[in-house]
Amino acid sequence: MKFSYTVRVALIAACLSMPTITLAVEPVPVADFARHANLSMPRLSPDGQYIAVRSDDGDNHALVIFRVADMSKPVSMLRLPKYELPADVAWVSATRLVVEKAKQFGSLDAPMRTGEILATDVDGTHQDYLYGYQSGLGSRGDTRQADHGFGTVASLPPTANGHFYLDAATWNRDGQSVLYDVDAVKNARRLIAEIGVGGMSFLVTPDGKAQFAFGTDDHSEHVAYRNLGNHWAKLDPAQTGKFFAPFATAPDGRHIYAMVGQNGGPTELVEQLPDGNDRSVLAKDAFGNVHDTQWTAPPRQPFAVTPATGTPQPIYTAPNLPAAKLHMAISQKFPGESVDFIDFSEDGKELLFSVDSDRDPGTYYLIDTDHYKVRKLFAAAPWINPAQMAERIPMRFRADDGLELEAILTVPNGVAMHDLPMVLLPHGGPHGPSDTWGFDADAQFLANRGYLVLQVNYRGSGGRGVNFEQAGYLKWGTRIQQDLIDGVQWAEAQHYADPARVCVYGGSFGGYSALMSVIRAPQLFKCAIGYAGIYDLPMMYEKGDIRERAAGRSYLTTVIGKDDAALAANSPDRLASQIGVPVLLIHGKADQRAPFAQAKAMRAALDAAHKPYEWLAKSDEGHGFYNEANNIERLDTMQAFLAKYIGKGAAAP
Repeated sequence: MKFSYTVRVALIAACLSMPTITLAVEPVPVADFARHANLSMPRLSPDGQYIAVRSDDGDNHALVIFRVADMSKPVSMLRLPKYELPADVAWVSATRLVVEKAKQFGSLDAPMRTGEILATDVDGTHQDYLYGYQSGLGSRGDTRQADHGFGTVASLPPTANGHFYLDAATWNRDGQSVLYDVDAVKNARRLIAEIGVGGMSFLVTPDGKAQFAFGTDDHSEHVAYRNLGNHWAKLDPAQTGKFFAPFATAPDGRHIYAMVGQNGGPTELVEQLPDGNDRSVLAKDAFGNVHDTQWTAPPRQPFAVTPATGTPQPIYTAPNLPAAKLHMAISQKFPGESVDFIDFSEDGKELLFSVDSDRDPGTYYLIDTDHYKVRKLFAAAPWINPAQMAERIPMRFRADDGLELEAILTVPNGVAMHDLPMVLLPHGGPHGPSDTWGFDADAQFLANRGYLVLQVNYRGSGGRGVNFEQAGYLKWGTRIQQDLIDGVQWAEAQHYADPARVCVYGGSFGGYSALMSVIRAPQLFKCAIGYAGIYDLPMMYEKGDIRERAAGRSYLTTVIGKDDAALAANSPDRLASQIGVPVLLIHGKADQRAPFAQAKAMRAALDAAHKPYEWLAKSDEGHGFYNEANNIERLDTMQAFLAKYIGKGAAAP
């Protein structure tokens, strides 16, 4: 039976319980901001009978599989060694799935993929090692001593048949990318494409042929190639766009979908023929990229995307499709929240979706699309009450050179946004990541303690196209810091922030910015907190995991340069005498991205310059604290430090 859109909305309204947001100003326990999500990353099997979920129990992780009909106890559990976790999961049949492994050494970076791919049956049997650097493992390990590489799941066939497509890079062949068709049941594979350029991803057609290769080369430039049968033809950015990422074949079998950044501007969703003809723009945004593509059930077709900036508002590319109407209906029941379709079953009768917002870390649901029966599966962080969280407001301002930038303000509950004590919170990266409207634990913690939080998507950030990202190259300590400073001055000019009570806190590159910003504009800040930061730019060529591979060394040359004088002039530890505010340094001794030597160098420089600072270092912590007890201590220490130097946060009446 088919329902009209009006009836569909009414049925979903009856099935979904609409969240109630009420004003709450009570301080939330510090521990609630330090806890890990126990369950995350659900994936629905092709037949809609099972759900695979990542489970987190402190330092231990597992892949847990539940039968949809009975979520009370798992069917099976794939336990992984300490610090290892599933980075992604793909169902290759109704009873078999493959798992991409990662390691989580710290909280600031996404889990670091190891390039290893495992397979398991739904009942936990027939586990196999399909690809990775441990080349002797698995049922075919004795024949694959040359693997020793890094693999990722490129894509899946249109219909689940036990196979998947594997992107692979062998470590002894840096300048080569290969693509396999892998039978995950027999642990057998067939080479279907290779190209003499490293770091490439592939678009595979429904009939299993590699049509395009694309990615970032060793010079940090985006490149794309088309397979012409006997050779790979490099595509001209003047025709394709400076950024061209083809990612799926359209249902007609002729056209493709791609994300395109014309002239390096924000990416657009386009549909076109493989030769570039008959291109039509399906969705775009003048200020930022479009992303978060929403798909129908097979044959898969995109029906919506969302701008990467501002408060999420879907752009419906095919609003008359049933999936689009269903998305609209669910969205009406969750005003102020974002709805994401994760997986349809192959017959389209079951849909796994999530709902989240700036105040809500997310909740997962399953809906029967025949009868619109909805089941709540689990919340990502059930201890977080959205009513106690703060609103996040995307806004725009102009830097001193006229460039329009995005700022996100997290406003403490129950107080007017007027002359508030403020914390500038620069994000890490700096190139690629960006601050978005969604739930941010650090910003929510600070706002819950009464501080206005300012986050600035400075040039160099992701979300606004290649040109905007590259505008931050070689400008870590100069233009990027000026963008942050301009943001603080804007917030003060609008009387959002009290100029006498501003501190800066950041992690990773944000930790670098925390120290550099107070050097560049000492009059703006009363204190600085550097967390897992980089403080000595020349050291990045000597220590840390970025410089261990050729691509990483090329990246460093591109984004910070090799000029010794410029590196020294933009390193906080070389400029410690110019720091005029108290500093708190927080670091993990096992950090591989920003090695502990970085923090020790900054501490030594502060000692030599006779500057006041506080210190918190923990063994067995990587790039950001992961242990919950250590994170509680970190937040308590930060809270006391801020209260000491800019006073306690604003309290609601």
